[in-house]
Amino acid sequence: MNNFQAILTQVRILLSSHQPSQVQALLDSLLKEELLSREYHCTLLHEPDSEALARKISLTLLEKGDLDLALLGWAQSGLQPPAAERGPGHSDHDGSSQCATMELGPLEGSYLELLNSDADPLCLYHIYDQMDLAGEEEIELYSEPDTDTINCDQFSRLLCDMEGDEETREAYANIAFPEELPADLKHWKPAEPPAVVTGSFLVGPVSNSSTLPCLPLPTLFNQEPASGRMHLEETDQMPMPSSSSSLSCLNLPEGLIQFVPTVSTVPQGLWQISGTGTGVSSIFIYHGEVPQASQVPPPSGLTVHGLPTSPDRPGSTSPFAPSATDLPSMPEPALISRANVTEHKTSPTQCQAAGEVSNKLPKWPEPVEQFYRSLQDTYRAEPAGPDGILMEVDLVQARLERSSSKSLERELATPDWAERQLAQGGLAEGLLAAKERRRPRETQVIAMLGKAGQGKSYWAGAVSRAWACGRLPQYDFVFSVPCHCLNRPGDVYRLQDLLFSLGPRPLVAADEVFSHIVKRPDRVLLILDAFEELEAQDGFLHSTCSPAPAEPCSLRGLLAGLFQKKLLRGCTLLLTARPRGRLVQSLSKADALFELSGFSMEQAQAYVMRYFECSGMTEHRDRALALLRDRPFLLSHSHSPTLCRAVCQLSEALLELGEDAELPSTLTGLYVGLLGCAALNGPPGALAQLAKLAWELGRRHQSTLQEDQFPSADVRTWAMAKGLVQHPPGATESELAFPSFLLQCFLGALWLALSGEIKDKELPQYLALTPRKKRPYDNWLEGVPRFLTGLIFQPRARCLGALVGPSATALADRKQKVLARYLKRLQPGTLRARQLLELLHCAHEAEEAGIWQHVVQELPARLSFLGTRLTPPDAHVLGKALEAAGQDFSLDLRSTGIDPSGLGSLVGLSCVTHFRAALSDTVALWESLQQHGDTELLQAAEEKFTIEPFKAKSLKDVEDLGKLVQTQRTRSSSEDTAGELPAVRDLKKLEFALGPISGPQAFPKLVRILTAFSSLQHLDLDALSENKIGDEGVSQLSATFPQLKSLETLNLSQNSITDLGAYKLAEGLPSLAASLLRLSLYNNCICDMGAESLARVLPDMVSLRVMDVQYNKFTAAGAQQLAASLRKCPHVETLAMWTPTIPFSVQEHLQQQDSRISLR
Repeated sequence: MNNFQAILTQVRILLSSHQPSQVQALLDSLLKEELLSREYHCTLLHEPDSEALARKISLTLLEKGDLDLALLGWAQSGLQPPAAERGPGHSDHDGSSQCATMELGPLEGSYLELLNSDADPLCLYHIYDQMDLAGEEEIELYSEPDTDTINCDQFSRLLCDMEGDEETREAYANIAFPEELPADLKHWKPAEPPAVVTGSFLVGPVSNSSTLPCLPLPTLFNQEPASGRMHLEETDQMPMPSSSSSLSCLNLPEGLIQFVPTVSTVPQGLWQISGTGTGVSSIFIYHGEVPQASQVPPPSGLTVHGLPTSPDRPGSTSPFAPSATDLPSMPEPALISRANVTEHKTSPTQCQAAGEVSNKLPKWPEPVEQFYRSLQDTYRAEPAGPDGILMEVDLVQARLERSSSKSLERELATPDWAERQLAQGGLAEGLLAAKERRRPRETQVIAMLGKAGQGKSYWAGAVSRAWACGRLPQYDFVFSVPCHCLNRPGDVYRLQDLLFSLGPRPLVAADEVFSHIVKRPDRVLLILDAFEELEAQDGFLHSTCSPAPAEPCSLRGLLAGLFQKKLLRGCTLLLTARPRGRLVQSLSKADALFELSGFSMEQAQAYVMRYFECSGMTEHRDRALALLRDRPFLLSHSHSPTLCRAVCQLSEALLELGEDAELPSTLTGLYVGLLGCAALNGPPGALAQLAKLAWELGRRHQSTLQEDQFPSADVRTWAMAKGLVQHPPGATESELAFPSFLLQCFLGALWLALSGEIKDKELPQYLALTPRKKRPYDNWLEGVPRFLTGLIFQPRARCLGALVGPSATALADRKQKVLARYLKRLQPGTLRARQLLELLHCAHEAEEAGIWQHVVQELPARLSFLGTRLTPPDAHVLGKALEAAGQDFSLDLRSTGIDPSGLGSLVGLSCVTHFRAALSDTVALWESLQQHGDTELLQAAEEKFTIEPFKAKSLKDVEDLGKLVQTQRTRSSSEDTAGELPAVRDLKKLEFALGPISGPQAFPKLVRILTAFSSLQHLDLDALSENKIGDEGVSQLSATFPQLKSLETLNLSQNSITDLGAYKLAEGLPSLAASLLRLSLYNNCICDMGAESLARVLPDMVSLRVMDVQYNKFTAAGAQQLAASLRKCPHVETLAMWTPTIPFSVQEHLQQQDSRISLR
């Protein structure tokens, strides 16, 4: 076991005296010689502790043997440091000025990175000592025999041998526990300057020289110092031994050693200094030019010691047993956090964002640099004309939740408008923040969700351009791939095909480029646009295949490797998708979810202005904006970028015809106007044939088609010339797609209106208003119901006839009768909120008076849209229907995400007498109306708002209720406003259900505002999960009883109330003697003393009718006191008193004496 000491000593010196690139080269050589497995090699590269790294390498070499081959061969191999690490005057030993640059990237949290860092070691010590290692990720444990470097049996034998060897234990103790550093290491100076020796050899202290064979030092060198270096007045000269010698150390005689010039060949080994008068405290070996004084390492020793062992770090405390980090391929924590450490890099391409320094290599190989520049040029190009108009929209943090308690399908949660959490700083900051939160060496999945037409593809292109312009420095490479390019079940690909060949523009890359990319997957961003297009590959998320990076496989297998984090592990996957479908259900576990908001009203109008500026029609800009404002329905739909552009295109065509232009009032009319001229100028029946293709593709959840799917070449040529189909980015020459999803929906509805293949009795199902339980229509083409009713019911001359001619509309009359009969049989009051809104849209598109009147007159007086998202078009159509109904309505608009303008428009309707909305949204609306001076609408909004009944389920609910009360108190102190808010004044029922964690924290806040609710009749503090307000909460509540004059029901069940709480309650109850009817203390901890307190106050509660004290802790004595008090209370109707601590015979006896005692 003496060899272990020797190996460990030499390895420690190797690590401390060489550059990080050379340490990397050592590990690479061990991997090449098959002394390390590939997994263990990766683990050592990320090892943050130099001491642990040295022990791991030593254990590996001890187990594998052949130390001279591993270490001395490496030292004599002529490895040179990178060019960035040399001085300007350095030249190779053979006279060549060129040197091989090691391709070594900084490794986060590793010892190699620590060597590159400028950070103060004492600062790192404090950072490490305060770290929380509880949540750190562990590295995978490989149990296969061929991947383990050392198994447990071998390690156990090693420990036994070390325990039995006294000399080895002492040596290992000296190595494992070095002397403590000075208190102020940064400013500590040695008593004597260290000796500096330059050359291709190592010099270091020997812990136990008796264990190493040493050779005497021969004669002196007779070489002159190299030019540009310090000349010494006196230099010892000694001849060099043969380079082939395998000596382990050299003895130096007494005397002052200062500088030895660089020599061509010096054997690897240790130089031992003998004698007591040498005056040399430390010797440093620098592989190149002598550093300046400020660059000399601290002279406390040649070894860069690892960070001190934290008590939280797992490992052995014995100096004779290696810690758990010494075991190869075992889990180990990452000890160095980069969150607050900024390091200085000498790379010529530095870029820093949000405190993070780019990890780009000092110099990439030329093919990689060329590919990097070409990729930037590819994404830097911006679309020309109207296609290049980009509006900055909000990114909202999103989450998926179950649509109902009985359904497993997930959909986007609908937060209230004021509760939206916007991604601060735009896409760059959002991606950077998401990257910082991810777990090390784990693939990160980020999803961007949005309805069709919201601009997700434009946003994906903006991300690529932002990277090309340097705004995403955390990524070295970005690859954007439209998912319709991956919808090829029969093809076989490799990972490099996905990165280079399937994007919008095929890229040419050498194998060296691909090898460079897969080595740093954490620097790669892969964008998969239109994720819903992969539904044909359904099942890849749960596939068992895991191909190797170079192994060809189907696209299903390739996608399975990416999403199961087996291919390109550690990269960032950015997906854009619609918030519905089978694949979206799997995104609930994504690392980050964002929702793309549409245009605001102001942004839509700004887009119209910029559209006409880019089209060169500035003279029509104001007129086009006036046309849009005259159509509030289309203006509300302009929150969708696709529809906003469609409005601009139709406005452009109408304004070119003359000044009498007028936009249609429906979406059906909008698309009829866009396609009318193209349809009449096409081949006969071409539009109907294209509509059939759109419908068939939609039934298969596809939007791309092949050229051979067209019925004729003329139809294909006409459709491409009119822009009805086009080549999508990244598609093959034979692939075509519809330019927008809404156009495909319109064409699909057109086919349903014209086709004789659809049976009359099947037509209503495509409205998706009353889904069938058996074989339901999935409504993937979600715009079809509205377009279908518009095409069927609108006048033929300006609708179907304008598209296909009068002769092709014969079947439409019969279909109109079928749909009219179906719609007039519907009862809007029985439909769910989402179906009711869809019915209103269909009735609006139909423009048929009979259908519209039937729908609006059957609306129920109480309309609840709780949990149903209300978009701007929904709010507009709903308001129009309420005005036409001719009756009063009460609206529940909570958790609808309605915007402030939509909320204000609905609240201002005279037919709306009461409304409920989120407290935060309502208060924000009041403040906005007050700032704009709209006192009439403000007064209406205050009078109509109600919160009856109110249930607090979160801390935010209590805080919002407090803000509402504060608003009332502020108004009461103002002279020009009324006193009480109707919502506060008229609240009668208040429930508090926050649970055992938030309940005790939030209840004091609730108590402080309780007195404001003067009409409160029902206070329910019971919750299934128990609020546990305790005795303190009861004491605070009792102090408010004198102001709660109307309280009739008080429920304090399951709140951990003891005798003390019962005593405090009994003190306050007389204040409620005239109003309280029901009191519940079910399932608390009240004992006999508490029962006695309640029995004493019971006769004073003259209005009390029901009291529940079941499941408490009092015994027969307490029960008898309550029963005796009950006999004095003829007004009490029921006393529920069963509890397991009272003998059943006693309870029966008491019940026989007074039948008002309930034991159920």
